[in-house]
Amino acid sequence: MRKIVLLVAMLIGVRAAHAQDDKAICNHINQLNTAVLNGSIKRPDAAKQFKLLIRQLTQNRHVPEALDNWAFPLRGYNYHAIGGNGSGYSDKGYNYLDGNKHAAHPAHDIFINDKNQDCIDDKTGKTVDVVAVDYGIVIACSDTWQTNSSLRGGKYIWIYDNYGDITYYAHNNNIFVKPGDEIKAGQKIAEVGRTGYNAYKKRSPTHLHFSAFKLVNDLPVPFNPYQQLKKAKTL
Repeated sequence: MRKIVLLVAMLIGVRAAHAQDDKAICNHINQLNTAVLNGSIKRPDAAKQFKLLIRQLTQNRHVPEALDNWAFPLRGYNYHAIGGNGSGYSDKGYNYLDGNKHAAHPAHDIFINDKNQDCIDDKTGKTVDVVAVDYGIVIACSDTWQTNSSLRGGKYIWIYDNYGDITYYAHNNNIFVKPGDEIKAGQKIAEVGRTGYNAYKKRSPTHLHFSAFKLVNDLPVPFNPYQQLKKAKTL
């Protein structure tokens, strides 16, 4: 009995140590991502650091069982809210290392009912929750954005699910996670907002900017998640 107790205690200690390591790695990825966005790091250096950090994170993590379907990233909505029936997706020319300067739109804009642009759903009179589509860990996010900023994502979140997929949620208002947080599918991570260089402007309807990436040579490469969003469960 004593051996079992000692083994359990040891396993708990190992998991706690891994959790601390994961948090430290995610904080480093977050700092690196900020440097990539503002162009304060050279591309080869950024690539080298990102690859090293993502490998370290992968080695540390226990992979939960994969979901058959995603949760739809906006609570109370489904794929019918995606702009242009998915035609707005364009990843041509995208490179993660370009940071804020890339010209592509490897994303789907998911619009809410908000004619007066106050970030409140016109039908429910409430804010709209942004939820994680799958299990994962937050590797980068920003909960601050100034209206005079040229950054296009505004308040954003990157989540790594350890299957090689990364999901990105941008233009949020309030954010409720931080780097290193373990996330469950369907968990509220933010509320829809209008932050970001273009999203803030009146000409832009209120929406969530949602992207998905696979790791190719340990760097994020976008893929079109429209079919997964069509099959996603509405919460």
